[in-house]
Amino acid sequence: MPTCVLAYSGGLDTSVILGWLMDEGYDIHAVYVDLGQPCEDREAILQKARNIGAKSARIVDAREELCRDFAFPVLQWQAKYECGYLMGTSIARPLISKVCLQIAREVGADTYAHGATGKGNDQCRFQLAAEALQPDIKILAPWRIERYRQAFPGRKEMIAYCDAKKIPVKASVSKPYSSDENCLHISYEAGKLEDPAVDGVKIIDFGMTGSPQEAPDQEETLTVSFESGVPVAVNGKKLGAFEIVDTLNKLGGKHGVGRIDVVENRFVGMKSRGVYEAPGMTILYAAHAALEQLTLDRDLVHLRDRISPEVAEMVYYGFWYCAKMDALSAFIKETQKPVTGEVTVALYKGNTRIASRKSPNSLYDDAIASMEAGGTYNQTDAEGFLRIVGLPSRVQGLGRPRPY
Repeated sequence: MPTCVLAYSGGLDTSVILGWLMDEGYDIHAVYVDLGQPCEDREAILQKARNIGAKSARIVDAREELCRDFAFPVLQWQAKYECGYLMGTSIARPLISKVCLQIAREVGADTYAHGATGKGNDQCRFQLAAEALQPDIKILAPWRIERYRQAFPGRKEMIAYCDAKKIPVKASVSKPYSSDENCLHISYEAGKLEDPAVDGVKIIDFGMTGSPQEAPDQEETLTVSFESGVPVAVNGKKLGAFEIVDTLNKLGGKHGVGRIDVVENRFVGMKSRGVYEAPGMTILYAAHAALEQLTLDRDLVHLRDRISPEVAEMVYYGFWYCAKMDALSAFIKETQKPVTGEVTVALYKGNTRIASRKSPNSLYDDAIASMEAGGTYNQTDAEGFLRIVGLPSRVQGLGRPRPY
């Protein structure tokens, strides 16, 4: 029988796909990549895969790697897709592919299957990463196979299949939401969310964040420490990458921090609506940006900010393993060398506020910036500066019609 490794989440899609691929004659090795999914019973997921009939089912702990080698480099870029989305799902997909290919090599499988649809972004991320790492791997995406779509034209049929097979899943006909969760965020799509006029926050059972309206009535402050742009401690306590994200998730979640509702442009060309919660990463983005304000040269950070949307596109589209990203990774590592220090963030009812920041590499000089008399900045120098800077404007102004 042909052997296949399946990226298995234990949710509706991959549970149905596991059963269907077995019906198609495959031996399936189910791989659950542990990315710190906060709301899942891992052993129950593995047992479910075995009960369905997987030849093997295993967990691979990639939580630290996800935060250290994927999320934190993207954080250093301050990369957000279309200005708001922190890409918690996008960042994780190349790592899932990498882990599944490692297992495929161990078990002798030549096929890698995933549950992404032919409409979404995840098919791009899984496949582009896998083919970049192992060009000869066979990619099996059942949602792109006609007979699979005929068997399961919608989520209603998938739920009915699971009911018939006695496969437990969280989705239901009344709440057919598709959620993806890891330690970076939880995303919610499908069901009533497909109507952009529906208030998504009111119909979602959030897993990481409490309601901002019901959050504590007092601010809570915390301090994040960075070394060369990498978060290393919370409130003075040194922690691993995953521990930092997990700690901030709990603190931010208590105060309802990190919820967004967006209509985004998918790589395949359509618009889609999603609701996301990312409390820990929201705090880290705010703290990191505040520290950069002290430590990075103006022209350097402006250059980074011009490239950042392109990096966000590459992550969102799935181009993680490519020469361009390798080169950009070297660039961002160099820019982050002086980004060392501490930032205190105040949390209050869904908001983050920067309370203070300090760095041994600060470029802020109060003797220069002070509005008080004295200081080391000579204001008369600005006269010559502006005469030189304004020369092109004065020359052009000689021939420009006056708008008054």
